[in-house]
This record gives sequence, structure tokens and C-alpha cells, in this order.
Amino acid sequence: MGLRSFLKSVILTLRLSKKSDMREFLLYAKLVLLGVAIVGGIGFLIQLIAAIIRLTSR
Repeated sequence: MGLRSFLKSVILTLRLSKKSDMREFLLYAKLVLLGVAIVGGIGFLIQLIAAIIRLTSR
């Protein structure tokens, strides 16, 4: 893919894009925060289980 065709595809993409309104932005923000909370909760549970395993194996 040459530079000219890349720039052409970038310009076409920017022409098709639109700015979100406040309602749509808030929806995306809530979804992102929910995803971060879920991934953080899973990481916390994994750490907790690992700590419990370490304590019981002594």
C-alpha cells in the first residue's frame, strides 16, 4: 500500500465520519467504564485467588 493510496483512504474515512452528540458520547463513556470495571474485577479476583492459594500452601 503506497503513501498516496493510504492518504486517500484516510481522507475518505474522515469524510464519512461524524461527530457524536452528547447522548451518544455518554453511552460510549459508560460502556468503556463498564469494560474497565469488568477487566479490573477479573484481575482483582485472580490476585485474590492467587493470594489465598499462597497462604494455604504454607
